[in-house]
Amino acid sequence: MWLWRLRARLGYLCARRMLHWSWCVRQPRVWHWMQGQFARMAALGDPAVQCFYGHLLLFRGQGLGAREEGIRLLRLAATAGDAKAGYQLGVLSLAGDSRQAPDGLEAARWWRLAADAGHPLASRRLAELYRDGGHGQAVDPTLAERYAARARELGL
Repeated sequence: MWLWRLRARLGYLCARRMLHWSWCVRQPRVWHWMQGQFARMAALGDPAVQCFYGHLLLFRGQGLGAREEGIRLLRLAATAGDAKAGYQLGVLSLAGDSRQAPDGLEAARWWRLAADAGHPLASRRLAELYRDGGHGQAVDPTLAERYAARARELGL
């Protein structure tokens, strides 16, 4: 088992390094191999890798299946405490899509997780959501000020 994990980690690190070479990204066979390394490492449950590969699938993946898998990986990472994944899920929740209406309550839930993990932009967006309300989220000036103070504390 430890040897399989070591191979997965080394393959992942190699694929991450290859992302800097545009030739590798443009070659379909190499790109397919790289995605396999990302997927294998994400399947091992590493939240940072799940966040990275989730973002990659969400923004560079082809088709609805890739988008859905990216969102699933981001949910796993955010639930494990990854702030960037939580922030992105909040953005997606508030934006909505063709199958789901914008949901302010869901966005607030993800941004709260991200803000608690130290994401300054999540704190700012949460303060704006509580200040303005909308999409099912009620106005709450007390929470708006609390998260605005948290955003300032984190550097925004």
